[in-house]
Amino acid sequence: MILFPAIDLKNGQCVRLEQGDMARATVFNLNPAAQAQSFAEQGFEYLHVVDLDGAFAGKPVNAEAVEAMLKTIPIPVQLGGGIRDLKTVEAWLDKGITRVIIGTAAVRDPELVKSAAKKFPGRVAVGLDARDGKVAVEGWAETSQVTVLEIAKRFEDAGVAAIIFTDIARDGLLKGLNLEATIALADAISIPVIASGGLASIEDVRAMLTPRAKKLAGAIAGRALYDGRLDPAAALALIRNARA
Repeated sequence: MILFPAIDLKNGQCVRLEQGDMARATVFNLNPAAQAQSFAEQGFEYLHVVDLDGAFAGKPVNAEAVEAMLKTIPIPVQLGGGIRDLKTVEAWLDKGITRVIIGTAAVRDPELVKSAAKKFPGRVAVGLDARDGKVAVEGWAETSQVTVLEIAKRFEDAGVAAIIFTDIARDGLLKGLNLEATIALADAISIPVIASGGLASIEDVRAMLTPRAKKLAGAIAGRALYDGRLDPAAALALIRNARA
């Protein structure tokens, strides 16, 4: 189980949104590279980054901030937001991103995911963000008519490294992870699933380590880390002990 600290980029700054609403953004750090370095120093082993402006624009917007992070930290980075074609996938992997996350394009253009995962095995993840069980796209501005499970099943044999499942209703609100829905998804597919949206406290981390959640590959923590509700040292110690 990997705990991924999240950095969401808007206008070159590190922010957190509430329920994916760009109008409800809180700026937590003007310097994303410094924030990334802080997470690495705290002992996190993998960073989760989203280019929020890119998700809306359909192309990378905060590339400068991402590149500054890559130069600053030694730990791997997974990146989503505005990755809609193979050229962008290749460009980010060449720049040192360990794993790209394809979201909107996974709904609109499943062949892109399949060809990218085939070309770069283990380096392509799919981001599925759900509002009432249906997948939202274009930076969550639109809700599609397909369910998370329907989309996830399309990629069963594609070689996708992980599915990152976010419950939009909980995102940024510190209400706790939607473990029921996340575990149900993980149980229905063979692709590893990472939980996202709402992680609020050490109790969420504990719940991730129970036997019923054993198929989950990790969880993403955002606001709880920035607000100080989740102590990184305590959370990482819990995970280390569970692995031992």
